[in-house]
Amino acid sequence: MKILGIGVDIIQNSRIKKAIKNKSFVSRIFSKSEITNSKKKNNKTNYFAKRFAAKEAFIKSIGIGIRKGINFKDIYVINDKFGKPNIKFSNKVNNLIVKKLKTRNFDIFLSLSDEKNYSIAFVVIQKK
Repeated sequence: MKILGIGVDIIQNSRIKKAIKNKSFVSRIFSKSEITNSKKKNNKTNYFAKRFAAKEAFIKSIGIGIRKGINFKDIYVINDKFGKPNIKFSNKVNNLIVKKLKTRNFDIFLSLSDEKNYSIAFVVIQKK
């Protein structure tokens, strides 16, 4: 199994706390499912900060940045029934990954963490 990409991002939670007061920021960056799930969370700042960091880390792991018609809403984080976070993405992003990494057989691993002031995400893309 070969590592195809690694990305990490850390964000100051206070930046997201300020940004999520703007509804257009939230709707531009986060998917409908992420916004819906945020309503169940007490700490919305850290919830959104971790997801923002995950999107940034994922883009870094591919090595492309936000471009070529890809936007933050094309990438979203869901949690399985045990709470483990997973990156999901649109077909547009999948096609870009296949083109950039030259494989259709890959796994993506995501780790999220937060503290009072910072949230961090770490992504690894591995060939199956």
